[in-house]
Amino acid sequence: RDRGAVLLPWLARRSMACLLRTSATADPGGRYRQRGFTLIEMTVGLTVLGLLVAMTIPAYLSYRQSAILKSGAQQIVTMINVARELALRVNDNVCVKLPSPTTMSYTLGGCSGSVWIGVGTDSAGNVPLPDGVTVTTTANPVFNYVGAALPAATYTITNAQTSATLTVSVSLSGRVTIP
Repeated sequence: RDRGAVLLPWLARRSMACLLRTSATADPGGRYRQRGFTLIEMTVGLTVLGLLVAMTIPAYLSYRQSAILKSGAQQIVTMINVARELALRVNDNVCVKLPSPTTMSYTLGGCSGSVWIGVGTDSAGNVPLPDGVTVTTTANPVFNYVGAALPAATYTITNAQTSATLTVSVSLSGRVTIP
């Protein structure tokens, strides 16, 4: 037999095996076989993977919506604490108002005082609330120069998509918590 005629098919099979990231091996009869996955095995594997992904998507979406709500509540706590720290810094009363369900503002000297304009506010003194949530309150708390709040208030944070709610409480001592 011509050695070139035997070598050429072997090289072709060998190079194809490299392209497919499989290996070619000879069985006891001298024939070469490809090792790798069959089309059926790949189809079954991809189907199982697809089912796993399909089962986890609802759980992920639920987690994401609850995370948006929790994050919004934590940001509201931070914004109310900023008003408390402002009252301590300027040694005056600071009122926390909600001009709309998506904005918050601080007024100096009580709720009828002048609007505070500073870091994080727009030109009208409004601080935008986190995206994806709306906020309502039972009262506009006023922090005094020692950090106490009068009246106590409860803020209700609502997820705009799921209508799930969390509350943020402002106590008379000025402590702001998510119960």
